[in-house]
Amino acid sequence: MLKNHRQPAMLNKLYRHNLTLLTDLYQLTMAHSYREAKMHNREAVFHLFFRKNPFGGDYAVAAGLELAVDYLRQLKFGVSDIQYLGGIKGNDEQPLFNESFLNFLQRFEFQCDIDAVPEGTIVFPHQPLVRVQGPLWQCQIIETALLNILNFSTLIATKAARITAAAQGEPVLEFGLRRAQGIDGGLTGSRAAYIGGCHATSNVLAGKLCGIPVKGTHAHSWVMSFDNEMESFLAYAKAMPTNSTFLVDTYDTVEGVKNAVIVGKKLREEGFEMNGIRLDSGDLADLSKKARVILDEGGFPNANIVASNDLDEYRIKELKDKGAKITVWGVGTRLATAFDQPALGGVYKLAALRNEGGEWDYKIKLSEQAIKTSNPGRLAVRRMFDNGIPQADVIYDANLDDDQKFILKEFKTDKEIPFNFADGKDLLQPIFQKGKYVAKEETVHQMRERTLAQIGLFAKTDLKSYKVGLEQNVWQKKQQLMQLRSS
Repeated sequence: MLKNHRQPAMLNKLYRHNLTLLTDLYQLTMAHSYREAKMHNREAVFHLFFRKNPFGGDYAVAAGLELAVDYLRQLKFGVSDIQYLGGIKGNDEQPLFNESFLNFLQRFEFQCDIDAVPEGTIVFPHQPLVRVQGPLWQCQIIETALLNILNFSTLIATKAARITAAAQGEPVLEFGLRRAQGIDGGLTGSRAAYIGGCHATSNVLAGKLCGIPVKGTHAHSWVMSFDNEMESFLAYAKAMPTNSTFLVDTYDTVEGVKNAVIVGKKLREEGFEMNGIRLDSGDLADLSKKARVILDEGGFPNANIVASNDLDEYRIKELKDKGAKITVWGVGTRLATAFDQPALGGVYKLAALRNEGGEWDYKIKLSEQAIKTSNPGRLAVRRMFDNGIPQADVIYDANLDDDQKFILKEFKTDKEIPFNFADGKDLLQPIFQKGKYVAKEETVHQMRERTLAQIGLFAKTDLKSYKVGLEQNVWQKKQQLMQLRSS
């Protein structure tokens, strides 16, 4: 992509200082302690992943990477950061960090390799969305921010994908800013919702910062500000002749649609065309049917019927099953807040640490809950295809010889399935190498197109039986480490 097409980095526009201290304190106490133990520069590998598909669904949509890149490109400990850290006291009321460590932080330069799946990629539990490799202490201090950024974006992009799939190609507008979790939640949510498939947002600042299309009509207060509904529609049509979608349910919805038709005819006489009407309350299925008849008989068969009012993928399906004549869906609260699941639950785990002899020591986190036992090694993800249709995702050792066959050990069934390495494509792509940004920049429009294309592609396979698992050698290494650590 041409660099002059890139929208300004959202985080850099929102904040006038770097966000290096957007972290949990224990990341810094560990960094300090790694240095005291003289192991801070040992090369480490961490993976960021989630354990369960959100919303009880069959997939997730990766999002938030560009925001993470913005964060990483401005990483540094400024003078005010060092002063603040120097003032933090421990339980003995003495400075928590010694002067040597503070001086060390002031000289910090990011040196990690980062590989990640592009935004808009369909992903599944346990596979790395991001692989971070570099000095142990540096991998550690970026954990919190990466999780903060990627967890929420992926959650909202996934919700948007589910909603747009339910709409079956009809436009979905994201209207959630007023109910979102603060300014950051509103902006991040609007961006992620667009990547997930929404057609536009009502959030003007997100439109400016991210290049997302913006859409909007008017509120009930506009109608209530005039003596009657007809007068308000006429005034709005005069002020916005090319943006004339009328909110018709302030008083009597059916009469409101009839008034919109009258005003639409006046607009047509002046060379303009009414865009449509919006329903925001009541029995949306019944009212949309009645509205469609009135609009069609009035000479406006192409006028849109926009619906809002606590919509989500379940409500949209229900309305479609009832034969609703809605053509545009305005979705707010239940999208922007991920109403039915407040967090993705993504985690960030150490998977390998290079020893003094230069070899990798694989690491594993054990748990009595099998789902919480991590996968060891320097991992990659390869998507396997048959005639262009996805068949399986294999989590494998990134050092695997790429000219051989391998065996997938499926998570769900424990079945062993052979694949040819050459029939697949790696999902993790280089983003940073030794701290330098090396990825090809993309627009949010390209990310959105990737989401739509992949959802279309996966529609040709059965997601519920889609195969995801470990390459056999990784599975065997995991079993060995589990036995070793539990003995």
